[in-house]
Amino acid sequence: MEKDLDDLDEALARFYRYREVFKTMGVITTFSLPRQHSMKHYKQLIQLFGAPNGLCSSITESKHVKAVKKPYRRTNKYHALSQMLLINQRLDKLAASVLAAHKATCAQPAEANSWLGDEDRPLASASIDKSQGDCEDVSGPQVEAHVSLAWTQQWNRATAIVALADKLRIPNLPDLVRAFLIGQLYPEDTRDPTEIPYLKYPRYEGRISIYNSAISMFYAPSDPSGIGSMRHEYIHAAPTWRQNGPCYDCAFVITDPELQGMHGMDIARMLCFFSFKSEGICYPCAVVQWFDRVGDEPDEATGMWMVRPSFTRDHQRNLAVIHVDTIFRAAHLIPIYGRDFVPPEIAPCHSYDAFNGFYVNKFVDHHAFEIAY
Repeated sequence: MEKDLDDLDEALARFYRYREVFKTMGVITTFSLPRQHSMKHYKQLIQLFGAPNGLCSSITESKHVKAVKKPYRRTNKYHALSQMLLINQRLDKLAASVLAAHKATCAQPAEANSWLGDEDRPLASASIDKSQGDCEDVSGPQVEAHVSLAWTQQWNRATAIVALADKLRIPNLPDLVRAFLIGQLYPEDTRDPTEIPYLKYPRYEGRISIYNSAISMFYAPSDPSGIGSMRHEYIHAAPTWRQNGPCYDCAFVITDPELQGMHGMDIARMLCFFSFKSEGICYPCAVVQWFDRVGDEPDEATGMWMVRPSFTRDHQRNLAVIHVDTIFRAAHLIPIYGRDFVPPEIAPCHSYDAFNGFYVNKFVDHHAFEIAY
């Protein structure tokens, strides 16, 4: 080892001595190149850390882009490793078949390489799992935000409010639906729905349709988007999601359109999406659990708003039924972890139940940064 380091010093001394010829001949005027400068630190850093600093990683980085980054972008982002390996395998086979075809037709290798380097061709990704990711760009007219329920309803779930209440363990769900209907049909009635006689506004007892997700489409010119700068994402409220437990997403809900940023929005957790018809009108709804803001401004240290689950006076979850039109888009919450280690038995699907406080992550994308202020 010591002999190798001595050889390194001798080689470096020869390099510094003979490189002057390039300046003498006028090839270059200075030797202030980052990689040449770092060579003088090699010996010391090898002794300290066992690895030379300044090791050229350009080749490995370029291969990383081709072998990792680009295949990952072609996946649906769920268990992406197997998809990436399959994409790379098919790319290798495709490259081999192209070279074989060009050899058979006496084509120039440069032509084959230029064909393979065409970034616009959807290489080997068409037959990968077609399930969509949670967020994608979409073409369409510019609108600030629009939310609609998924195309397919869940036929194997509850078809009545009472059955859904039992499934969600929300005994007062019929009253929440009644309060929602009163607010939709009689918005000018400012009375508390619990004070209104049931004979005047009875409960809804008809059929309902349940959905596992809703689609939020919003204007996001700063993020990857389609024609018109539109982008859409899925907001999930599913009891089982990809065989890894339930998935109940959080979302920004507009509560006061007159106010800006988080002052006009609240955070709510989606517990169920459903729709029903009353008097010929279809109402797409969501059962939500509210979160309360902690303070009147974002946290000074992180710049993010802090929220916590909301509870009623009798220490019950603060629940409501809302129209999906009041939902803006999905929200990403970061738990306030504290000083202790997170127990390994807490899975990601348990995060909203296991922690008492959360940060509203405005750094998840550009659009969230623009609205969560």
